[in-house]
Formats: sequence, C-alpha cells, structure tokens
Amino acid sequence: MSQSPHSPSFDPSESASAQQTDLRSIGRLFPYLWEFRGRVLLSLALLLGAKLASVTVPLVLKEIIDSLGKSQASLVLPLTLIIAYGILRFSSTTFADLRDVVFAKVTQRAMRRVSMAVFQHLHALSLRFHLERQTGGITRDIERGSKAISSLVGFLLFRITPTVLEILMVAVILFVKLDWVFGLITLVTLAAYIGFTVTITDWRTQFVRRANTLDSEAYGRAIDSLLNYETVKYFGNERYEAARYDNSLAEWEEVALQSQRSLGLLNAAQAGTIAIGVTLMIIRAANGVLEGTLTLGDLVMVNAFLLQMFQPLSFLGVMYRQIKQSVTDVERMFTLLLRPREIEDAPDAGKLSVHGGEVTFEHVNFSYNADRPILHDVSFTIPAGKTLAVVGTSGAGKSTLARLLFRFYDVNEGSILIDGQDIRRVTQESLRAAIGVVPQDTVLFNDSIYYNIAYGRPSATRDEVIDAARAAHILTFIVSLPQGWETIVGERGLKLSGGEKQRVAIARTLLKNPAILILDEATSALDTKTEKAIQAELLEIAKNRTSLIIAHRLSTVVEADEILVIEAGRIVERGRHTELLAQNGVYALMWAMQQQAEEEKRVDFPDTPGGQPAAAAD
Repeated sequence: MSQSPHSPSFDPSESASAQQTDLRSIGRLFPYLWEFRGRVLLSLALLLGAKLASVTVPLVLKEIIDSLGKSQASLVLPLTLIIAYGILRFSSTTFADLRDVVFAKVTQRAMRRVSMAVFQHLHALSLRFHLERQTGGITRDIERGSKAISSLVGFLLFRITPTVLEILMVAVILFVKLDWVFGLITLVTLAAYIGFTVTITDWRTQFVRRANTLDSEAYGRAIDSLLNYETVKYFGNERYEAARYDNSLAEWEEVALQSQRSLGLLNAAQAGTIAIGVTLMIIRAANGVLEGTLTLGDLVMVNAFLLQMFQPLSFLGVMYRQIKQSVTDVERMFTLLLRPREIEDAPDAGKLSVHGGEVTFEHVNFSYNADRPILHDVSFTIPAGKTLAVVGTSGAGKSTLARLLFRFYDVNEGSILIDGQDIRRVTQESLRAAIGVVPQDTVLFNDSIYYNIAYGRPSATRDEVIDAARAAHILTFIVSLPQGWETIVGERGLKLSGGEKQRVAIARTLLKNPAILILDEATSALDTKTEKAIQAELLEIAKNRTSLIIAHRLSTVVEADEILVIEAGRIVERGRHTELLAQNGVYALMWAMQQQAEEEKRVDFPDTPGGQPAAAAD
C-alpha cells in the first residue's frame, strides 16, 4: 500500500518518546484526582474487595461440584456453599457498583478542574496567541480532552488494573491448587496478549494522533469559513471553501483507513493468543480428569476461571486503545495548558493606584517581530484629566500605543507609566480595571443587547445600564426594537449595523467608568450626524478622565488638548489643532485632503446628512 505524503512511518524512538509523553500526561492528572484522596482510597478498597470475591467464586463452585459428586454428600454442605456462591457473586457486582458511585465525584471534579484551568489559561495567554489561533481546532481539543479524562481514569484504574490483578491472582491459585503448568500457561498467555496489544497499539497510535490533528484542522477550517460567511458570499467562493474542507477530510480519511486496517491486525493477534491459551488450558485440565489427577470440580473451576479471566482480557485491547486515545486527547489539552504566557505579572507586582490617571510613554521602542520595528523612541505625557489624540496614516503605529498601554504586549525598550507607576510592576487585573477601551472593530457576544452593555460592569443596576445606553445615543434604538433589551445581536454582533455595534461598545465602556479612556477609531463606523452627537458626549465625559483618542478622521480630534502626528512609528509633529495647522506640515496636509474629500461628498450627495450616500447612513 502506498503512503500519502502525510502518512507517518513507524519509528521505535518516536514510540519511546510517545510513551514518556503519555506517562507525563497521566501524571499531570494525579493532583486533580488526589484532591479527593479519601474517595480514591475507598474506591481502591472496593475494587480489591470485588476482585477477591470474583476469584473466590470458581473455588466455591469447584467445592460444590466435588461435594455433589460424592455419594455420601450431606445436603447441608452443598447448600452452605451455594449460599456462599450467591453472596460472593452479589458482593463482586455490588462492590464494583459502589466503587463507581464513590469515584464518580472524583472524575467529574477532575474534568471540571482541568477544563476550568485550560479556559482560564487561554484567557491569560497573550493577544499574539489569539491572533494566531484557530478557534475551531482549539474548541475541538478542549472538548475531546475533557471527555477523555473520564475515559482515561475509568479504564486505567477500574478496567486495566483490576483485570491484570485478577489474572495474576488466578495464575497463583492455579499454581497452588493444581500445578505449575496451569500457572505458566496463564502468565505466558497474559504476557503474549499484552505484548501484542502494546506493540501494535503503539504502532497504530501514530495514525490516531495524525487523524486527531487532521480532524481539528478540518473542524477549524469549517468554523473559520462559517464565521466568514459573508466574505465567502461576497466573492462567490462556496465551491472553493468546500474544496478546501474536502481536502482536509480526504487526508483524514486516508489516515483513518490506515488506523482501521491496523485495528484489524491487532484484533486478529489478540483473538489468536486467547484461543491458543484457552485450548492449552482445557486440554491440560481434561487430561488431568481422565488420568485421575484432577476432579470434575477442578475442570469446572479451570473453565470458570478461563471464562472469568479471558472475557475481560478480550476487552483489554479495546481498553488499552481507548486509554491511548484518551491520553492523546488529554495531551493535546495539556499542551494548551502548558503554553507559556507572554505577559506575566511580576512576582512582587502590586495593585495600580490611580489618583489622577496621568499616562507617560518614555522612549518606547516596540516591534511585533524582531525584523519589523513598529515604534521608535516614542515619548509623550497625557496629564491627568486631559485628552491626547494620535493621528496618522494606516500602519503608522497608532493602535499599537493602545495595545501597549493596555499591556497586551510589553515594550522592547523604554517604559509606560500611570501616575508614576511602571505598568510592568503592577498586576494586569488592576491595570485593565482602570482602562476602558472602545476598539475600532467591535465584537459582541451572541447574547442580548442588555447583556452586551452590562458586560462593561456585570454588577451594575438596570438603571445604570440604561443611563449608559442613553449617553451612547442608542437607548431610542433599543426601545424601538420588538424584543427591546432582550434582542439577540447574533454571532459577533452581526445582526446589528456597524454603527449600532459601535454604540453598544461605547455604552459598555461608559458603564465600566474607567479612569483612563482609550477610543481607537471609536466613531469610524458612524454616519456624520450620529458621530457628531456622540463626539460631543465623549468629549464631555473625557473631561473627567485621562483620554487617548486614536483617529483617522481629523474632525473628531480638533478639541483635543494635544495632538500627536505619527509616521512610520515616529512622532513627527505635536501640538493643538490650530498650532498644527499653522505649522503647515503633515497635519495641515492631511486636514486639507480630508476637507476636500468632505466637500466633494457634499457636492455629489447634497440631500443626505453630512453629504454621505443615504445607503451608508446607519
């Protein structure tokens, strides 16, 4: 069979490395399980009791058969043994059921703890990670990993371990009660079965890992395509997207077929091993009965042990495969948990103390990648309660200033201070609690309008939420909707227009009531009339807090206390609006070009507010 370009080949060194990884993944689960050590120990005691009762059943059955075979057999003795037989059967099943009941809380709590740890860690990772991640693939990994914890713990502790323990106990009993040959056959069969299972399963695990990777990629690709539904439609690329998805599925199909073929080989090896072991045991026992060295009860006991021992053994391969699959899934989830945080709180970080809100950038240099510098020796101060605007062409580094102040990234050189405190020396939680951001690209939760505005401060009263909506000039729109405040905004807020989404974003930031306000192109999606109304409100609110306004449209920053003009990551001009116009430099040129563009709009569309096309108004 020819292998696809992505088909892995078996490498013993990779198998050894994979086993070490498996052990590490299992070891990482231990602290979560040991939280309920009392339940764990009680479950193990019940497990041991169940297995002791189970291996005693064939011994009692042998005595019953031998007693009934004696001519002078007393009716009391077999009856006692039969009652004991029933009690042991009941005990074996009951102990196992009690074990599952006692251990259930341990498993469920471990799933909850690990899932929560991964969820919190993903939120703690840097913006860089979330810009590069594939949402569908990550959600798939978390979903499989959470489910795998239950399977892994259940199979490993309560299926594999008791099965192996029972077989060893049976081997000892057969060795003591009969002869060493029975014990030897049992152990050799067990060793051969486990050897085949482990070797072949380790070999085929590479296909399972690759299949999981391709499955996550295909799922992520599908989710990404659906999230960008409108873009797909705009360019008529439905067939192109379907072809990309099918290519991912085709790769997965090839690896899945290889996995299925290897499974057939494993099943055949396991069935053959059990068949040989059972046959040899029965031949040995039957021959002993014929020769008179064994009783009929011994033959029945051996047969009962075989049924009792090899029935769970026949599922050992399935269980081991499931464990390997679960370990693989848990490993992928723990890989997310072990992803290092790019932005960490300093060990001695304290809470940010905001007593004025003065913001200072001191000789800041920054680059997202080493080969692409963004900011060069940027220095400025926003006095407490003042407004500073940053303007410039796209890609000049304006939004990077906001990301650095919010500490999505750390500066390469220089420092950023708030009231004289380096933001790298305070906790991220306290820093971000003091800053409110209205981003250029607003993304909303797929929930109600009320939920999205109240998200700015979940503890806020309904009246406070309404006041925030009124200040953002969106209250009239909300109450006019059929469902009012309970209107669902859709995935990423797609059921609202750009202007409506932006006004919701402004409202929830106002509700947060931060000491420092960042407006990153906050009114870029609004029509001119609405923009002017909101700008007047924002300027009024900004009087009481330190504000950083990042803007492309210069008409929105004319009232700022200071304006910085950035080109290629450097501050090339600074001053108030009138001062910059008087300099007749970069800012004056940008102002002239925008004024000319606005004039042309008014000429082309004289009957619409602000000279904009009617279709463009929100």
